[in-house]
Amino acid sequence: MSQSNWLRETDRHQMPEIRRFTYPSALKFFIRYPIFLLGFGPPIFRSQTVDATTGVTDFWSVLQIGWLTLITLRAIYRLLAAQQILIPKQIRAIFRLTFFLGLLFLISVAYSPSRLVSAAYAVFYFLTLICVIEFVADAYQDPPIWVECLFHLRFIALFLFLAVVLVLPFSPQSVMMGAPGLGIRFLGGSLAPMPVICPIIAIISAYTFLHSLESRTRAAFFFFVGLGATLATQLRGAEIALLVALLLIAMDWARTGRHAAYMVIFGLMASLVLGSVLVGGIGGERIWNIFNKGQNTEGIQSASGRTEIWNYVIQYCISYPQGMGYVAGFRMLFKNYFSLTSAVVASRIGNTHNTFLQYLADAGWAALVIYLIMLAKVLALGFRVAAKRTPVSFDLDSTSRHALRCTLVLLIYFLVEGVDISDFAAPLRIPFFLQNIAIAIILGVSARIIAASRIRPT
Repeated sequence: MSQSNWLRETDRHQMPEIRRFTYPSALKFFIRYPIFLLGFGPPIFRSQTVDATTGVTDFWSVLQIGWLTLITLRAIYRLLAAQQILIPKQIRAIFRLTFFLGLLFLISVAYSPSRLVSAAYAVFYFLTLICVIEFVADAYQDPPIWVECLFHLRFIALFLFLAVVLVLPFSPQSVMMGAPGLGIRFLGGSLAPMPVICPIIAIISAYTFLHSLESRTRAAFFFFVGLGATLATQLRGAEIALLVALLLIAMDWARTGRHAAYMVIFGLMASLVLGSVLVGGIGGERIWNIFNKGQNTEGIQSASGRTEIWNYVIQYCISYPQGMGYVAGFRMLFKNYFSLTSAVVASRIGNTHNTFLQYLADAGWAALVIYLIMLAKVLALGFRVAAKRTPVSFDLDSTSRHALRCTLVLLIYFLVEGVDISDFAAPLRIPFFLQNIAIAIILGVSARIIAASRIRPT
């Protein structure tokens, strides 16, 4: 059977399911596409942080490594068992960049202060890359119902959120952090990164609500759960990134029709009026203090001390363009530079609080450039494919594009939030897995639509 006939047959076979938007069993879905299992982490129920720079591990670290290894072995088996692996050349170019980035991480092991730890994290990076490649290759030939990928991604976020809520009454100190003048921050601790999973719930629910992809009552409920939990984190980076993502969703929805455009314009005008009323009633200075958590001018200008860390990384990499060594390098060098005691939690001072500068610290300027080019290619491919019309069925084409557009918004959220946190650059961290899952969905949908665009209408 030719590729075009095979594509038509598989798409026609899936079309009735797409129209009904039925949910397969969650267990069946995760077994069929195990890359989504990486999104669970799994959650770590520990009260103390293990210092990865010393190579010290515990039961939860072993569980994480075993979880990733089993999923990767399954992916390797399916790749080896496949008769042929079909991936469009645009996506192969992106995979080559991610592979070269991994090679830089391996090279950085040679000058890392903790070679064993850097080598281990480089292996974890490649294991995750294998899972992404297997999903894209599999989805190219036997795709999922793409919209359901969004629902299951939200299910993962809701599961992690529920785990944090259940732990809260028994061990509040493990999921919340208090600071003088900043109040209580609902961060999730080692169980789940609340600044990442809560916005995922809000973004997917907002998109499905506006495009009527599920019950609007359910979508609205989940949206306010995600929005409220995001505000409870009291992190300006998460709040700003979520605002950017919601504006992108609203602008995309406004393009679907005149009524939608009028609704968006009315909403923006109402927001301006409401904002003016709040400023007049409460006072601009008071609102500014609330948004900045009562910080002084020095704290605001330094981004809560982050600029000092960023300046240290840039100055170091100007002198040593190759970076510090993957993951472990910054943690050890930064601790020694500021003469920090071992009592300081390693995970809080052991990263740059910026995903992009973390790649710079890990493997130098070359790693940062390759990472930026890779992200630019993923976004460019996604937006270009989302705007392309294909001769395949309208139902299939529409649902694929909904999944693609919503996932692009999720990736943009990760990038904006990445200015504030560096967990997207650290293997074995839930944000790292979630960003790779989002990239895998974008590449998978794009590969499918690219293949469909090559079919000439008969």
